[in-house]
Amino acid sequence: MPKMKTKSAAKKRFSFTATGKVKAGPAGKRHGMIKRTTKFVRDVTGTMILCASDEKIVKKYMPYDR
Repeated sequence: MPKMKTKSAAKKRFSFTATGKVKAGPAGKRHGMIKRTTKFVRDVTGTMILCASDEKIVKKYMPYDR
């Protein structure tokens, strides 16, 4: 039986916690920081845990990383 392939884009963007939750960087911080509020810029630093519905999609893309 051939191995399933991991989506290359997913392995660059997501990582897993020890309990199996998915970590991701928040959207909206690539450019256009001047028009964004200071509160928004402050809130989207670091990483966040994805919700259950998004987590299910990412886990399909990365079959062996759990």
